[in-house]
Amino acid sequence: MASAPPDGQDLAARLAEVGRRLGAREAEHSQPLAAAQRRAGELRMEVARALEAFHAGAVGAGAPQLRITLGDVRLDDKHARAVQFDLARGRCAGIVAVKSRGEVTLVGPFQRGKAEGPCLSFPFEAEAELHKALGDFLERFLEEATHP
Repeated sequence: MASAPPDGQDLAARLAEVGRRLGAREAEHSQPLAAAQRRAGELRMEVARALEAFHAGAVGAGAPQLRITLGDVRLDDKHARAVQFDLARGRCAGIVAVKSRGEVTLVGPFQRGKAEGPCLSFPFEAEAELHKALGDFLERFLEEATHP
């Protein structure tokens, strides 16, 4: 037999109040989070084009099995004020996290089920540094993900 909450509220009403309280706390972060979402979408499109080129190169060389999965932009798994997309092949993973505070973090490559890392972070304004690091990150990921 279930017991009633101490103040007499039912569970739905209680959680609705928690939602209002947390929603009010997080409301000021909605615009920066929307900007992070747009930035992540731009980066994902850039990575998608690069992976298409990688896949075409691999197929042309006779290795169509070298396929990488690119995930959609979604809310970050660890941070309420960030979004992410991931790359994967088997247990090998990499994450591009875009935070509402104006920062992009490249995570990995790493093996799923093990500690994530290494991580490199860049402010949105560090465009040249970010693109160089993104290329290095993708190259390391592809080497590790396709290692026999």
